[in-house]
Amino acid sequence: MAEDKGNFFVHRPIVAIVIAIVIVIVGTVSLIGLPIEQYPNLTPPIVQVRASYTGANAISVEESVATPLEQQINGVDNMIYMKSTNANDGTMSIDISFDVGTDPDMNTVLAQNKVSAASAKLPASVTKFGVTTQKSLPNILMLVTLTSDGRYDQDFLGNYALINIKDKLARIKGIGRVDVLGASDYSMRIWVKPDRLSQLGLTVPEIINAINEQNIIVPGGKFGAEPAPPGTDFTYTVRLPDRFNSEEAFGDIIVRTQSDGSQIKLKDVATISLGVESYNMKARLNGKTAGIISLYQAPGSNATELAATIKTEMEAISKEFPESVEYSISLDTTKAIDAGIKDIVVTLFVALLLVILVVFIFIQDWRATLIPTLAIPVSLIGAFIFFPGLGFTINVLSLLGLVLAIGIVVDDAIVVVEAV
Repeated sequence: MAEDKGNFFVHRPIVAIVIAIVIVIVGTVSLIGLPIEQYPNLTPPIVQVRASYTGANAISVEESVATPLEQQINGVDNMIYMKSTNANDGTMSIDISFDVGTDPDMNTVLAQNKVSAASAKLPASVTKFGVTTQKSLPNILMLVTLTSDGRYDQDFLGNYALINIKDKLARIKGIGRVDVLGASDYSMRIWVKPDRLSQLGLTVPEIINAINEQNIIVPGGKFGAEPAPPGTDFTYTVRLPDRFNSEEAFGDIIVRTQSDGSQIKLKDVATISLGVESYNMKARLNGKTAGIISLYQAPGSNATELAATIKTEMEAISKEFPESVEYSISLDTTKAIDAGIKDIVVTLFVALLLVILVVFIFIQDWRATLIPTLAIPVSLIGAFIFFPGLGFTINVLSLLGLVLAIGIVVDDAIVVVEAV
């Protein structure tokens, strides 16, 4: 009885063939849906919290911004450790590392809840400027660079990318994050003249208060709204001037009215020009002024397919570019992924052919050689069935493991042939 049970597939080869075909079909379906990346995701997910305290040095930022946030964030679910960096330009960033395998989106939500709880302890200027919480991805998938023939500067190219390109690329499935490096929104820059302030006895807070009080949107209300006198047939909405949007309008802001009735305006004590929020980076590509868009891959997505989708989307977006603006892919990490995986696949086939050749030379039997030849692809393809459940992806390490497994599969196949 035990002997019959051991020879079940020997006496019923059709059953063995059907099972092998099913393994190949299921393995192929699993293989098609697996994400492709260069290396497995072994680094802890990181959530980054950023804030800016304008005019403060690193010590002040640490004491008034970083410390309250760290005290509140400490102990968030799944957190391993965190690291904060404070700079003398008033910027602060906290990198929160979480357990490997946790969901980056859920980690971001948990961190954001803690940051919100600490907002009441932060300086008013920090909360007004905003505290951002976003997941930080370790590797850049691609860099898209905008260049011009000299008609447009970096401010224009970066701002154009922020307004017209960033949101479209961020909507692509598989994109984790999109950043425009060195770009900032257009802003009205007010360069105060210290000598004029000293002569007139003015302070910077006075200027800030004047701007905040006069550069506002005030609702004008309505004429003829209920309760209205009898016979009122129409209702009119009052539209008051919007916020200032020109250098002249900002220049006419009244900073102080003197006792003799004269007025000190902003243009008397400052130079006003339209610029950007920050000038921390100069972007260049081959010596040309550029705007650089960095794209990060979301965990679990297919890098090769994602890169092809980005290129297709950029080709469609480029049709709406202003004259003389062009784009180029200055960095494409999927080329290294494709080349590495291609080499592994070639090695896989070479190893397969060498194994078949060696087996035939030493066994001198085509039938005994055919069995390992069929067993190797069936076993390798069947291994992909377990990849989704184990959280594996197609990468250099997993394919190298399959190459090493060829020897084990051949040994087992030969043992079976000799036993039968």
